Amino acid sequence: MSPVPRKLSVFPAFHRVAGRRVVVVGGGVEAGNKIRLLAETSAEIVVFAPELAEGTDAILAAAHADWRGARPSLADLAGAALVFVATGSEEDDREVAALAREAGVPVNVVDRPELCDFFTPAIVNRAPLAIAIGSEGVAPVLTRHVRARIEAMLAPAFGDLAGLADRLRTRVTAAFADVPSRRRFWAQFFTGGVAEKVFAGREQEAEAEAVRLIGEGVSRKGHVSLVGAGPGAEDLLTLRAQRALQEADVIVYDRLVPETVVAMGRRDARRIYVGKAKGAHAVSQTEINALIVAEAQAGNRVVRLKSGDPLIYGRAGEEIAALRSAGISFDIVPGITAAFAAAAEAEIPLTFRDGAHSLVFATGHDADGRTLPDWANLALAGATVAVYMGRSVAGEVAARLIEAGLNASTPVAVIENASRADRRAYAGRLDELGLIASRPELVGPVLILVGEVVALGNIVGAPAALSELRAA
Repeated sequence: MSPVPRKLSVFPAFHRVAGRRVVVVGGGVEAGNKIRLLAETSAEIVVFAPELAEGTDAILAAAHADWRGARPSLADLAGAALVFVATGSEEDDREVAALAREAGVPVNVVDRPELCDFFTPAIVNRAPLAIAIGSEGVAPVLTRHVRARIEAMLAPAFGDLAGLADRLRTRVTAAFADVPSRRRFWAQFFTGGVAEKVFAGREQEAEAEAVRLIGEGVSRKGHVSLVGAGPGAEDLLTLRAQRALQEADVIVYDRLVPETVVAMGRRDARRIYVGKAKGAHAVSQTEINALIVAEAQAGNRVVRLKSGDPLIYGRAGEEIAALRSAGISFDIVPGITAAFAAAAEAEIPLTFRDGAHSLVFATGHDADGRTLPDWANLALAGATVAVYMGRSVAGEVAARLIEAGLNASTPVAVIENASRADRRAYAGRLDELGLIASRPELVGPVLILVGEVVALGNIVGAPAALSELRAA
């Protein structure tokens, strides 16, 4: 089951303040901070305060703000774009907030979220590009930490790139009549040679390159990206996968891909659910192959989004063959497979110099549903084995391994929903492995790890042994 996406209690938006009056009420340190923040805009700043604290007067002068040495009246607030209140007195804050609402002006009251119509975000300024980070007023220190990380990621030249895009926007609109073509142009503009030249400080060359691209036009050929969504935790999604989702016209996704990951795609991208589960395919693999080919042939950029890694039990082989046969261009974006996520959470080294020199990815079934014995000899030789889709045949898997000569006391781990909030993990012996098959609570995807390295792990919060799963 995918986790329910969290809902915001506020709607992020940007206010137009250029040439408009923005009122700050208060003369202390917090009011000074708001004045300094507003000075990064082209608003007309008016400050109401009987007196200014030391240092605030210098901030006000640097911002070219207008100071009124009194409390504001209703007429003073009417017509303002925004009002910020930081008097330092709860009673005064409430009175001014009520006055602002009477005037029909959105109000922010410092450190009093219950009085706020809007919250002030931490801002990364790369004008005309701006990034605002908010926490609905509950964690301002956290937003500042996030801002510092983003500041480090975004070079100041991002503002130059955004400015160049603004200067060319009219020409691009005239050159590309439809929205998909314009979107493709801008994707190439922001990720290709134009951006590289801007970041290198060669803005004139960058503009010449952009003009050349406008003249040549953008291909309407479709493309498919086979993208690994990882095991479930959205912060394990790769940066390349995020970029592919942002560029996609169509997102074709499976049952195990969380809605929070699907939501990372463009808002206007079409989402097509092809939810596949063991023995219950909403859409057959043949139909999925035909679907992604047809969407690409229609000129769309398609993301085929799969849980884990597309090349590990993700049926990527069939899709690659279908795309090649149809002459469709494609690329593959790897994802973190469940074995890696499960081992990392359980602190299990999948390979170890003193014994486990190899790693085997196995599945509990072959194409005909039979339990596979082929990898038993590898387990006997000391390999760590990661068994996917093995819950219902766990007992048979264990029996085949023991029959082949693997010690019944070989450590095993069973991890359900690796990396997710509803993860469950159990540790025990190989001869206890079949006990999980009868447990109705294990309904999520289950991964089984077999090998001596499991004993080196730390199954946090797990029962001491699989024997505790014994059915009542």
